[in-house]
Amino acid sequence: MIGDVARALRGRSRGHSHDRAMTKRQRQDAILALVSEHVVANQEELRRLLKERGVVVTQATLSRDLHELGVARVPTEDGVRYTVPGGADPAAKAALETLMPQLFVRVAGVGEMIVLHTLPSGAQPIAEGIDAQGWPEVLGTIGGDNTILIICRSAGDREALTRRLERMAGR
Repeated sequence: MIGDVARALRGRSRGHSHDRAMTKRQRQDAILALVSEHVVANQEELRRLLKERGVVVTQATLSRDLHELGVARVPTEDGVRYTVPGGADPAAKAALETLMPQLFVRVAGVGEMIVLHTLPSGAQPIAEGIDAQGWPEVLGTIGGDNTILIICRSAGDREALTRRLERMAGR
């Protein structure tokens, strides 16, 4: 699949007018590749990188693509950058351990529910990271901008998970 995207990008960048238009999937694959390969701080920078490869996209389309792909802007030691959270790979699981100390604000719970508060724009990457862990006590997560609702299987699971999340955050 990446080879198809690379061929499509090379062909478009050479100005081949007979190439068919890039599909949404190819455009989104190109976005994921660029965000994975480059430090991208904002949408304008990502649009420039796409344009260099012959992919012209509006800000609205790019914004929708980023949302659909789960790409989030997160603070790092080098400043804010886009990242591709989630997935089942070990890097995604390690990302939660990296993100929690940076984005965690507080956590509280009742019954089988946990409400985890983060810095602005921190909820989505942390919710994705929690989902990627595959913890059996977690039924699911819902992440907003700075708040995550975590549903656990039992009140005991909620208590144990709350302690685990606090330890991951360094609290």
